Amino acid sequence: MAVYIIEGSTPLHGNIRVHGAKNAALPVLAAALLPPESEIEGCPRLSDTAAAMNILRSLGCRVEQQPDSTAQVDSRPAQGWEIPESCMREMRSSIIFLGAILTRYGRARVSFPGGCELGPRPIDLHLAALERMGAVIREDHGALDCTVPMGRLHGAEIVLSFPSVGATQNVLIAAVLAEGRTILRGAAQEPEIDDLIRFLNGAGARIRQDFAGTLIVDGVDSLHAVRHRVIPDRIAAATYLCCAAAAGGSITVEGCVPAHLAAVLPPLEQAGCRVRTWRDAVAITVPKRLGSLGWVRTMPYPGFPTDAQAPVMTMAAVGDGTSIFVENIFESRYKHAGELNRLGAKIKLEGKVAVIEGVPQLSGAPVSAEDLRGGAALVIAGLAAQGETQVMHPQYIDRGYAYFEENLRALGADVYRI
Repeated sequence: MAVYIIEGSTPLHGNIRVHGAKNAALPVLAAALLPPESEIEGCPRLSDTAAAMNILRSLGCRVEQQPDSTAQVDSRPAQGWEIPESCMREMRSSIIFLGAILTRYGRARVSFPGGCELGPRPIDLHLAALERMGAVIREDHGALDCTVPMGRLHGAEIVLSFPSVGATQNVLIAAVLAEGRTILRGAAQEPEIDDLIRFLNGAGARIRQDFAGTLIVDGVDSLHAVRHRVIPDRIAAATYLCCAAAAGGSITVEGCVPAHLAAVLPPLEQAGCRVRTWRDAVAITVPKRLGSLGWVRTMPYPGFPTDAQAPVMTMAAVGDGTSIFVENIFESRYKHAGELNRLGAKIKLEGKVAVIEGVPQLSGAPVSAEDLRGGAALVIAGLAAQGETQVMHPQYIDRGYAYFEENLRALGADVYRI
């Protein structure tokens, strides 16, 4: 079994460049089933993107990833419309392939997705939207059997009761080749949605957004080959900033989009960090002792991202005073809190609220990652702790961070994977 070994209490210094966004690359890979050829630059080398490429291969696509992280997808040989259960269980976002398969073949069969256990993440919004576009969906022995009786999906007016990122992506991918116009209200506004739209429009789709944020898709008959660069990973950037905030020091995160971090930077400044931004970089200088973060509430974009909750909570654990977090997106996203307490943190949970009393010092101990962002948070805690910290099950971290330990060592951290 692999494990991270971290010797903490070493301040970080230097520059780090973030990779392409996992949450942008995955829907783009799903949508790559529709153009004949796709060249996707900046596709990060992660276990989740590898799983998405395996799904494309299982459908018959030719997929290669170059040493520079460019992924090349040739969908012309694809004939499959059923995703093997083993592929679906590798990640929760595998459900975004449903819209692509349905719109290409008029039929799809997929099992329920796997991945990190973050509590209920209903796919009802996905299914209801696709049904409004003409799909007939029934559950059959733990799988979704989907057909389009008319042979081609049709446009529809769809209102999402919650700005679900996945449902928005599924609708967009399904609508680009549907007959007629699709109007999507209540859509998610994340930068990863804009990135997917750029990919699809670059392949010949006709998607636009009105002043109220409503997405309007006019279906086309076919897409053409496309070349696309994935946006930088805003959550990876936030995580490295939190690594420095917890461990101390001064680092610069390059290759990011500071505007995408607009909700994450204020808590860092609230804690006393000096934050400077440029066009494509963010620098942080950490005080000797962090202060309280006050209240942090996760919300859909442009609010504070739920994916940054665990890393930011870890820096709050070594701050001075009380910080309060409210998790409004997922029900089970505090699994890291108990492990942080094993390291000496003082975190109390009450439903969706976490109260963190800052402590002067964490102490190294064996802990276990149970999900992607929680695993990253434990590594951050190990960087701040005195003594040795062992983080077990780093395969969760591999889902969202490429070369994580190598990048941290480049900043001066004493962290190894054995």
